[in-house]
Amino acid sequence: MSTYDEVEIEDMTFDPDTQIFTYPCPCGDRFQISIDDMYDGEDIAVCPSCSLMIQVVFDKEDLVEYYVEANLEPPGKIAVAV
Repeated sequence: MSTYDEVEIEDMTFDPDTQIFTYPCPCGDRFQISIDDMYDGEDIAVCPSCSLMIQVVFDKEDLVEYYVEANLEPPGKIAVAV
């Protein structure tokens, strides 16, 4: 599978209400991926308006702060490096 680009999670926008990360797509829409999909190991965000996809670069422990921001508990234990 070919992706348009690699994007760091820090460069994406997180909406705590929808629990979706987004990033601008060249077509004018936004790539989207849910925090739960990322927790489950998915790292490909898709644009709903075109065929482009990006790979999201993140570590699972990066998701903890976003779950906290959304006032949610992660679906399972996330090991955090000390």
